[in-house]
Amino acid sequence: MILDFVTFAAMQISLSDKEADIIGKIAAAAEASGIPAWLVGGFVRDKLIGRQTMDADIVTLGDGIALAQAAAERFHPRPQVSFFKNFGTAHFRVDGLDVEFVGARRESYTPESRNPLVEPGSLEDDQLRRDFTINALAISLNLADRGQLVDPFDGVGDLERQIIRTPTDPDRTFSDDPLRMLRGIRFSSQLGFDIDDETWAGIVRNRERISIVSQERITDELNKIILSPQPSVGLDALYRTGLLHLIFPQMTDLAGAEYIDGMGHKDNFHHTLQVLDNISKHSQDLWVRWAAILHDIGKPATKRFEEGHGWTFHGHEVVGGRMVPRIFQKLKLPQGENMRLVRKLVELHLRPISLTQENITDSAIRRLLFDAGEDLESLMLLCEADITSKNMAKVKRFLLNFEMVRQRLAEVEESDRIRNWQPPITGEVIMSLFGIGPSRHVGDIKNAIREAILDGEIPNEYDAAYRLMLAKAAELGLSPKDGGRE
Repeated sequence: MILDFVTFAAMQISLSDKEADIIGKIAAAAEASGIPAWLVGGFVRDKLIGRQTMDADIVTLGDGIALAQAAAERFHPRPQVSFFKNFGTAHFRVDGLDVEFVGARRESYTPESRNPLVEPGSLEDDQLRRDFTINALAISLNLADRGQLVDPFDGVGDLERQIIRTPTDPDRTFSDDPLRMLRGIRFSSQLGFDIDDETWAGIVRNRERISIVSQERITDELNKIILSPQPSVGLDALYRTGLLHLIFPQMTDLAGAEYIDGMGHKDNFHHTLQVLDNISKHSQDLWVRWAAILHDIGKPATKRFEEGHGWTFHGHEVVGGRMVPRIFQKLKLPQGENMRLVRKLVELHLRPISLTQENITDSAIRRLLFDAGEDLESLMLLCEADITSKNMAKVKRFLLNFEMVRQRLAEVEESDRIRNWQPPITGEVIMSLFGIGPSRHVGDIKNAIREAILDGEIPNEYDAAYRLMLAKAAELGLSPKDGGRE
């Protein structure tokens, strides 16, 4: 085992046997090739704080692509090396670890672009160009000082203090590459660290620079914030720095409470953050978390003050559902199945609440089962997360009501089999029996069968549906080609 651990300042880096083998082979390849190399960045940071890591960056003084090729030869089977000659970078994946190689470099930027002018540099140059001190840590893989930590900006101290800080003037750091502002907030949210005061002020001063960053890169950082253990930390920081107003203004529209005649409504921005944190305790699904973010997004457009009653947001779930595709398009989020899930949850998030009332019919339960389908559990999680009252007795009562709704949903589903329901009579059966093609009549018959089942007028069975089909077809003036079956 070439590299076992690094000990310094009462801190220790420990590698698994697999990691030690991989890094040991890379170190041996570097020595044999005469290419000085260091482990840098996130791998070192995460090892120091005991956080799982799935990738490692190697910085070299010399040809990073050549070292990647030489290191790959030491593995069996040999991993495929991907490289980008123009950028001097190479990558391979081995035993679940992504390893990237790049030559040390210094960078300079032009005001209108975050793409730097790059030239070869020293290790010190490479560390200086890093975004934050905790990401500028390096461990030598070289025989003369193997295992030695190179920490020119007191990144270890910032890890101990749990601080996010730029290694140089934050104005330069963020003006050069504005995406670093989002990365800093993302690290704060993921790690639970505070952002240094000067670094925070630099984000505020340079926030308008975010306009030169592609939407795809912005959204990638936003998604990582949303997937952090307590995503409200990152989203609140985005709001307070002014970045959220620039990258997601529909969400900032939720902020604030208005009062008329002493009657006000809650601040729906901070309510949304609490709902997001609540659901994040129970779901790691990015799209369920997006549904929590967007569940009240239609409230600003539907807010009304009614004399003698107060503030209302009638139909905000419908308006919010219509907003989802446009928001996904603007943020370059996927427009397919994931968007449809978020829209469904936004549109349905008030339905289970209505089922907590007394005298709710089985028909209403069936319709929710039908409309929610396989996403029923995600919907119920969203509804339970939506309870943000500070009155614990009230919260307990609401949760108990939702548990009763869950029981009724389970009972009706067991008897009627509505969830993920497929109609007992298909359009193909109707067209074949009556000798017609796709038409409005086919849809009318299918709808009549569906509504009768959901209303409990007929059981969810083929024979009952067949008899209703014949009756409805007769109303429409249709006759079976062969007289129908008995």
